[in-house]
Amino acid sequence: MTSPLVSVLMTAYNREKYIAEAIESILNQRYKNWELIIVDDRSTDNTLEIARHYERLDPRIKVYQNERNLGDYPNRNQAARYASGKYLKYVDADDMMYPFGLEQLVYYMEQFPEAGYGLCSLPQDRDRIYPFQLSPQEAYHRHYIQDKWIFHKAPLSSIIKREIFWQVGGFSGRLYLGDMELWLKLSQTYPVVLMPHGIVWYRVHENQQNTQNKTRPEIPFSYMIMELDFIKDENCPLSEQDKKLVEQKILRKQARNILFHLRKGRISTARKLLKMSNLTIFNLLPRAMGKISYPQITDIQ
Repeated sequence: MTSPLVSVLMTAYNREKYIAEAIESILNQRYKNWELIIVDDRSTDNTLEIARHYERLDPRIKVYQNERNLGDYPNRNQAARYASGKYLKYVDADDMMYPFGLEQLVYYMEQFPEAGYGLCSLPQDRDRIYPFQLSPQEAYHRHYIQDKWIFHKAPLSSIIKREIFWQVGGFSGRLYLGDMELWLKLSQTYPVVLMPHGIVWYRVHENQQNTQNKTRPEIPFSYMIMELDFIKDENCPLSEQDKKLVEQKILRKQARNILFHLRKGRISTARKLLKMSNLTIFNLLPRAMGKISYPQITDIQ
């Protein structure tokens, strides 16, 4: 097996409770040809000091601090600018990798030289064993037609060819949406390698940004808006028939979401989502019949 350099990218902001474990998980990798790039986003706790401690212990660790706070996705791009490896591997400062993680990721990716990126932590496939490669059309079809989701994975579950990452412009910087947006963009052009569970470990805690998804309805709704934009994009690899099918599925999902909040009496939320959506009030009427009265529907205009 070849042993290309892997740039492990660790962006950090106030992660003093977890960053030591995250760094240790990289130090304990069986695969040795890596560099660990830690970019602190102006932490106000001891995150930077802990990272500097490990930098002194291993020359493969390089620590940087931004001049100002950039935020999540701009900082991910900043970390990638320091990288020199063939592959980029994001490991957030509150997550970890199993000791054989990098070894597996590289082994899987090197089998498919045409692939632009890989995604792991996926449920078992009923028909074939991992790893396997999907063309752009196959990837979109799997996610949107077969409902075998792959584009929902976080950066921790990815490995990306550095050259390809910059060819598509990296992360756009769109808050919350950046992960899925990047996979959709990459899969417009490049094959993706699918991989199993047991490579990375994702920590769940109350200070994570994505916990807001549960309290702000417009955040998960914005994913549907973005997805429809990609389906309508001229670079979408699906057939015209499949595009129309997926478009209708997403519009139905938007309508169900709006009507759910309306039935719960959340008029202002339903009104906000309708304004965000690709729907009009007349699109909602057929789905609302027998469940919500016409006056209730008109309340959200």
